[in-house]
Amino acid sequence: MPLTIVDRLLLAAYSLAMTLLLPTTLYHLVWRGLRQKEYLQRWDERFAFYPSSESPGCVWLHAVSVGEVNAAAPLIKALLAGHGSAPMLITTVTPTGSARVSDLFGDSVRQVYLPYDTPGAVRHFLDHFRPRLALVMETEIWPNLFAEVARRRIPLLIVNARLSERSLRGYRLIRPLVSAALKAVSVLSAQSEADLKRYRQLGLSPDQGQVCGNIKYDLELPEALPQQAAHWREQWGDRPVWIAASTHVEEEPVVVDAHRRVLQRFPDALLLWAPRHPERFAAVAEQAAAAGFRVGNRRDDGQPSADCQCFVINSLGELLAFYAASDVAFVGGSLQPVGGHNLLEPAAVGVPVLVGPHTFNFEEIAAVLLQAGAAQRIADGESLASAVIALLADPQQRRQRGADGRRCVAGARGALARTLAQVERYLPAIPPG
Repeated sequence: MPLTIVDRLLLAAYSLAMTLLLPTTLYHLVWRGLRQKEYLQRWDERFAFYPSSESPGCVWLHAVSVGEVNAAAPLIKALLAGHGSAPMLITTVTPTGSARVSDLFGDSVRQVYLPYDTPGAVRHFLDHFRPRLALVMETEIWPNLFAEVARRRIPLLIVNARLSERSLRGYRLIRPLVSAALKAVSVLSAQSEADLKRYRQLGLSPDQGQVCGNIKYDLELPEALPQQAAHWREQWGDRPVWIAASTHVEEEPVVVDAHRRVLQRFPDALLLWAPRHPERFAAVAEQAAAAGFRVGNRRDDGQPSADCQCFVINSLGELLAFYAASDVAFVGGSLQPVGGHNLLEPAAVGVPVLVGPHTFNFEEIAAVLLQAGAAQRIADGESLASAVIALLADPQQRRQRGADGRRCVAGARGALARTLAQVERYLPAIPPG
């Protein structure tokens, strides 16, 4: 869809703003780097400078961070299996997302950070990799990147697309610019009718979008996962285990207080704690120790000792296995207005889920699991402790909720096949390797 003169003026103003903000962006990188050293590395990629040449014809997929990489993993594997002759490029924004790509795919894909959305960086990126097909996961809208992809007539698909009411309100402030960017989209495959409707409110035309469902329901469970979880539980001893996963900084004191109350009821209880961001690994261990808990961690200790009360999962890519070895799961980012994180992983392995009031990033998934009884909404720290204690004291209720979660996930599968069918419409244009 061609850009109007107004669209071009908006893009020019946006490009100027992005250029002027580069010093602030660099300051932010340094600030993040003081907390997570990986942000101080690979700056050349963030400005689209690369040391080696690339061959044309790649399939390029962008997944901003760990959650999006995990969601995209089944699609990437399907593309590698069915269309391995075309090189695959994966871009991310965060070091944890990049590390997850390496863990899952190793050298079978090429990966770099997505460059900043300035005209020069975008052009250098596309000149270097020359993708024949662009796939963007979920909610990433970059006006200069989209406009340049359209100018080069590269098919652009937004897959597993979601847009919360909160994100919609934010994008409405720059709706004309977003509307111009969405003109570059060949197909938008939405998770739900509500997501598609919100994109249309931002200017997506009726013929650009359709509902394919949520690929996250198609997550792969390793065959050995139940055996691994059972083996871990044997090592840990016969005691209650709950996990606080993907927690954010304001939720940390809540988790400490909740576990203190859990220990009053179950003195041998074990808390598995997986902060959302790696820079919080040391901080949560310190808080747990300051609370008087006996603390261990994945990197140094491997597994919780017999007397460990709080075990910090300071590793990446293992959360699903720790979910499977837990009795109850609290999924963070939901007691503070972050919007929540993936509720499907604990549900898929049959673990009852506790979640706070803020789940706008996973609105449809939360509604389905809550309605089925697989998840329970808690309001605050006090109700978190009460819910954990109640579930740990009631094995029958835990089994029922776990079974309900498994059924929900199994019944909603199929989005991967529908999305892959959309993507494959554009793959014949890619010559064989």
